[in-house]
Amino acid sequence: MNSGLDFTELASIISLNSYTKNKAGVDHNADIFNAWMEQLGFSVETHRREAIGNHVHYLSKKSEGAKLLLLGHLDTVFPPDTFTEFREDKEWIYGPGVCDMKGGNYIALAALRNVFAEQGHIANIDMLLVSDEESGSDDSKLLTSELAKAYDACMVFEAAGPDHDVVISRKGIATFQIEFEGKGAHAGNHYTDGINANLAAAHMLIALTNLTDLEKGTTVNAGKMKGGLGANTISPSASLTVEARFTQSEERDRVLAAFEEVTQNPAVEGVKVAVTGGLQRDVMQPTEAQAQFIAELENVLGAPLKLEKRGGVSDANVVSAAGVPTLDGFGPYGDGDHTINERASKASFERRIGEVSKILAHFNGAN
Repeated sequence: MNSGLDFTELASIISLNSYTKNKAGVDHNADIFNAWMEQLGFSVETHRREAIGNHVHYLSKKSEGAKLLLLGHLDTVFPPDTFTEFREDKEWIYGPGVCDMKGGNYIALAALRNVFAEQGHIANIDMLLVSDEESGSDDSKLLTSELAKAYDACMVFEAAGPDHDVVISRKGIATFQIEFEGKGAHAGNHYTDGINANLAAAHMLIALTNLTDLEKGTTVNAGKMKGGLGANTISPSASLTVEARFTQSEERDRVLAAFEEVTQNPAVEGVKVAVTGGLQRDVMQPTEAQAQFIAELENVLGAPLKLEKRGGVSDANVVSAAGVPTLDGFGPYGDGDHTINERASKASFERRIGEVSKILAHFNGAN
């Protein structure tokens, strides 16, 4: 099959700033994709948002057979005027989003074009591009979870592993902001009149960190700590920003229950504790249905897939938690993502487009 790769076309979306908070840029990226997808017969369902970019759902015709969802995101992590250059050399493409994940979105598009060119239509294959994945999908995850239930399987186009690995597992993640309210007092003259918020935060930091179980892949990290006014003042306030990651649903439940117990019982009497946040993305675990999906794809490709487990999260977590067999990592191989050195392999684009074209041709329904 033709790779369908057009570097000029790809450069047009790579050079377009689509920082999550840049609604105009994200929506412009969507407008470009809308035109490309409409040329393939897709209808566009736009989920409009005021403060962030719109989410777009591309719908094909439906017939008998399995329904497949392709999933990506429109946004990148780079604010305007920080990293906008697209360039290439013999082996690599460079620029914001080339592997995370405008490059992955483009692989899906190129594969769909191949199927359309060879079969004259596309059916039973839809695509969803959300606008806020890089900031945690706080808005889109409920939409993604609800829409995903209409599909039999999902392919996510985040970057591939170094050996073109497909991702079968991702850690779940929970984030919390904890605020402590104590009582300020002069540390010399009225020490016992104060209620030390810093001390309460310190005890809680240790208690939460002790929930870590490295053997089970569970980590709890208090990544940010603030508090107090000065050395001569009992601290009236403090705060912790805490993240927990886990590879198993049992560990998720253990950590979340223990977190509630610890935060409701501060070690310093009189300190008030307020907690915001919670489960951001649920754990993505291997399942029997996923294994069957893998076997089907391997049969289509005529070769085994390299499989990988990752600690980072993506919207694959959201779809997997909705009960849909999900595989991630169908984008190009690259590195330097989230840095100004982001790049993706040209050879990887060629390989992935060929593989995904075969898979989509297999799932393409009757006209």
